Amino acid sequence: MNLIVHQSIVINQLKVGGISNSSILQIGCAGMIKARSNLYNTGQFTGPAPQAGESAAPLVPLPAIT
Repeated sequence: MNLIVHQSIVINQLKVGGISNSSILQIGCAGMIKARSNLYNTGQFTGPAPQAGESAAPLVPLPAIT
């Protein structure tokens, strides 16, 4: 079976809140999506991050879940 797809995509503004290693951002159609993960040390860190301590209150006000 032959499938021919013609498409035209115009994006005036695209806002992405965040992409993690397991996220996929797809625009248009894809015949096959291959997994890819990149890890970059852009801050030139030389060791692991220190352990986080417990805080009394969240840094961002969170709505109450009922």
